[in-house]
Amino acid sequence: MFGMGFAEILIIGVIAILFLGPDKLPETMVQIAKFFKSVKTTVASAKNSIEEELHIQEIKEEANSYKQQFVDATNELEKSSGIEDLKGEMREVQHGVYADVNTPVEIDEPEVDPAPKKPEVVTFAKKPKKSKGLGLDDPIEHDDLDTPPSEKA
Repeated sequence: MFGMGFAEILIIGVIAILFLGPDKLPETMVQIAKFFKSVKTTVASAKNSIEEELHIQEIKEEANSYKQQFVDATNELEKSSGIEDLKGEMREVQHGVYADVNTPVEIDEPEVDPAPKKPEVVTFAKKPKKSKGLGLDDPIEHDDLDTPPSEKA
């Protein structure tokens, strides 16, 4: 027991008789036996608890196997529906975008004339004023030459 041989147990017994004496030795042996019995029951209950834990571990393993089956079924569904192809195309587009961002881009700037053009000036010609008098300032029209002044009024 506990890796002790018969000689070690005999030495412990002799020391116990010397210290305890023959009066208290039987009572002490009963207490030691009760102690070993309680240790034995504690070890047995710990063993049962561990076995229950192992059963729980089996349940966890079973749950993990169901989870793995679910993941496998999801992957199969993705493969059959073509989602992986779309993901691959999106990765290519993303890679192209990152490649375009890293490459320098030449911007076509409009050509600028060194000398700016002068803006056109728009003027309106003033109309000649009509005089309210004898008609001397009026412009002469071709029809006016043929008709006498008395008929014009």
